[in-house]
Amino acid sequence: MRYRELGDSGVEVSEVGFGAWVVGTDWWGDRDEDDALEMVNHALDTGITYIDTGDVYGHGRSEELLSRIIEERGDELVIGTKVGYDFYNNPQAGHGELPKNYDIEYLRDAVDRSLDRLGTDHVDALMLHNPNLAELTPEVLELFDQLREEGVTEAVGVALGPSIGWLAEGDFAIEQELDAVQFVGNMFEQDVLKHFVETIERTGSSTSLIPRVPHSSGLLNEQVTPETELEAGDHRGFRPDEWYETGWEKLETIRFLERDGERTMGQAAIQWLLAFDSVASVTPTFRSAADIEEWGAAPDTPRLSEAELARVEELYASNFGVDRFDGMDKEDYRTSVDGEDLRDAGLRAD
Repeated sequence: MRYRELGDSGVEVSEVGFGAWVVGTDWWGDRDEDDALEMVNHALDTGITYIDTGDVYGHGRSEELLSRIIEERGDELVIGTKVGYDFYNNPQAGHGELPKNYDIEYLRDAVDRSLDRLGTDHVDALMLHNPNLAELTPEVLELFDQLREEGVTEAVGVALGPSIGWLAEGDFAIEQELDAVQFVGNMFEQDVLKHFVETIERTGSSTSLIPRVPHSSGLLNEQVTPETELEAGDHRGFRPDEWYETGWEKLETIRFLERDGERTMGQAAIQWLLAFDSVASVTPTFRSAADIEEWGAAPDTPRLSEAELARVEELYASNFGVDRFDGMDKEDYRTSVDGEDLRDAGLRAD
């Protein structure tokens, strides 16, 4: 495993992180709590130190379970959590998005409750969960500064979502030099990643990027195949059928990345993201010990060559040779500023 710094915070995270949205929830497969904790321990054993959770995951249950790991192995891990969704006063309706609350008093109370559940007085990284641009107020930024001064956290950032887009929010975080921006990005969904990389280069910001969904919901790790039947409630089932049908065709065009067995496709997908210097950590969705062993070893596989990177870029420009709609229209990328950010980036024509 290798490690990179989050912004200029001094916090070092493993190049592959553990997305703890699989702990205490059933949105990414049904597992009991002991199995979930065993997965986290196995990840730590392989050198994965960055554990990424959020207060809304299982309505606090993910944090509660992770407190057991912190109690036993706290000196081995880097813990990050997120706040912003008000699940305390609003019932969860399936996979629907909960109301958010960015009132300063609420956010500070949410942080305190997270710390209580985690059984600690600080976290290494604290992110706002899916904020809109209007919610990133001077008061919120001041709260970040206060929490750092108080030793509650060392690194701060934003986790963008749901889904893909949110360029205005990421650009704002980069321009303010927050330590981290988390977002959806992978070889089949490159636009947001490349936009943020360009913003970092243009501004000279120290912000680090944390891509999630590196395997494009099961395509790039080959866990969703034409024979796969996704169970009810599986988060991957929210993708349109066309995404998978065209994705299987796209996958065949990048087989060269496996290098005759030197890398698996799942490892190559992570290495492609790590080729960007501004990427600090990649957070896949682990479902088994085998996933942890394979993807956790990705940083130790050969880095992608310049020729391989250039070939992927060429293929992306031609939609990997697929000449029909793949179910994901760039004009449908998410925005909170009436599409102005997408138009400025050349991703929306209207």
